[in-house]
Formats: sequence, structure tokens, C-alpha cells
Amino acid sequence: MKLDQQQQKTLLELANAERALTAGAQSKLSPEQETMDKAQADLIRLRDAAAAAQMVVDDMENEILRIQSDERKLRRRKKDSQDALGAETDEDRRRDLQHDLYTAKSRIADLMSELQEAHNEIHALRNNRDLAQSRVQDAEREVAQAREALEAARDLTAGEEDPRDRIARLTAQLPAEVITEYQAQRMENGVGAAQFNGRSCGGCAMVLPAGMVSEVRNAPADELPQCPECGSYLIRDIS
Repeated sequence: MKLDQQQQKTLLELANAERALTAGAQSKLSPEQETMDKAQADLIRLRDAAAAAQMVVDDMENEILRIQSDERKLRRRKKDSQDALGAETDEDRRRDLQHDLYTAKSRIADLMSELQEAHNEIHALRNNRDLAQSRVQDAEREVAQAREALEAARDLTAGEEDPRDRIARLTAQLPAEVITEYQAQRMENGVGAAQFNGRSCGGCAMVLPAGMVSEVRNAPADELPQCPECGSYLIRDIS
């Protein structure tokens, strides 16, 4: 394929731009985006943990309220039994009241023990909830910092030419037949055209035999030799 030296530079620029675009589409996200995604995922996880910790605290607080409510009822029952026992003369009825009084006292003692355990447990649960909420606040700050870094990185690239626009512009500067041959070769090896650094092909990195190096170097200035390994059009150093 023949092409003047100035347009050879354009072809090399086009080939490099297309390779960069392909590599970019297959590459990972930017470091800033990766950091942002991780920070957001961590925040979601920590918020879920904090919500779960709050639910456990709520359940225990409800349990304490239930115990306290049951205790109040039993104390009223105890008082009622004591009052009734003081006025009751029937022995059978007095035995029933004494049994009820004993049952109420025993249950009150059990509830007081349960209440003490619940109070001890809720103290630890509240500490765990507070720690979880503190971690959420830290994660929110990390997300805010990651967002700022991501926006700053986007601002840096905001004025750059879109890679696709650049490719279209470079393509328009080259003859249609050259583009056809170049694209055919690119479809075959994924490169199309590459820099020849004096010894090796920039497309496949193969070091050419001495005889082939000589042929490439001595080819007419407007001719684009091809790599014997990958077939890429070799573009020599152009001053």
C-alpha cells in the first residue's frame, strides 16, 4: 500500500486511537470510579448492618416494656390477693388466694431477673448500634470524598476530544482506498497499522530478521511494508 509520509502519520495516529478505544472498552473502570463503587457498596452494607442493629435494640426495648407491663399487672394481682386474703374467712378460698399470692410473687421475682438481664443486654446492643451508626457516618464521608475525586477526574477529561470523534476526523483525512485496506487488515489481526521502531513490529512485537529489517528500511518512503508475522502495515519513523 502506498501513502505519502504525512498521511502515514495520520494513519498511525488512527490505528493507535482505535486500539486505545478498543483497549479502553475492555479495560477496568477508572481508579476513581472503582473507589467510588467500592465506597458506595461499603456504605450500603454498613447501612444494612446499622439497620439490623437498630432492629435488635428495638426488639429488646419492646421486650423490656413487655416485662415491665407484666410486672405491673402481677403487682396489682399480688396486692389484690393480699387485700382479699385479709378479708377472707373461708379456708378453701384463703388457700386459693395464698396460692395465687405465692404464684404472683414467684413470677415477679422471675420477671425482675429477666428485666435485669434485658437491661444488661440492651446496654451492649446499644453500644453495637452506636458503633454501626458511627461506621455509616465514616462511610458517608468516604463516599463524599470519592465522589469529589471522581468529579475532579471527569473535569480533567471534560475538554478532551471524544475518541470516536477523533477517529472519525482522522478517517476523513485519509483516502478511501487506504481506509479500506487498513480496515481489512485490522479486521484480520486487530491492529491494522503499527509503528516500526527499526527492529520490531509495534503490532505484534516480533523482532524482524535482519533481511526483513533491511527491506523495510529501504522500501520507498511512500510505501507501507507489512509485518511478516501479523501483516500489520509498518510505519517507519517519520521526522
